[in-house]
Amino acid sequence: MSEKSKSGRFDTTAIAHSFPDQATSLLLDHYMTDEPEASTRIFRVYRPTPPHFHKLSNEHLYVISGRGTFWMESPEHISEFGPGTFLVFKKETVHAMPEIFEGPVVFLAIDTPRREPTDIHFVNPEDGTPQSFIQNKDGY
Repeated sequence: MSEKSKSGRFDTTAIAHSFPDQATSLLLDHYMTDEPEASTRIFRVYRPTPPHFHKLSNEHLYVISGRGTFWMESPEHISEFGPGTFLVFKKETVHAMPEIFEGPVVFLAIDTPRREPTDIHFVNPEDGTPQSFIQNKDGY
């Protein structure tokens, strides 16, 4: 979607299939829209994700493909996810994806307001940095 356009059309299946089979970060993402009020992304998860949270944005995740486990707020709230699952949580909610059963795991994400790529805070700082957590598949 260009800055002058007020609408957009995206082939989420094609975007999901464009991700490589391997990555050095836990996730790779592709922004479809990127405005201060909200961002929309497709991202692929390559390995289980440790507990983390976002200080500045709420997250809405729709599972396009893959299966695993996901928890929000605390590990006691763990459950399985698969295609069609919709996960919603507010900023500062700790969440994690401890297991991947079937890949590729691909999500459609809607972040409100826009999620800065550096807005990733690990419960255990030794688990990583924003750069080791997520990279943009297009190199920015």
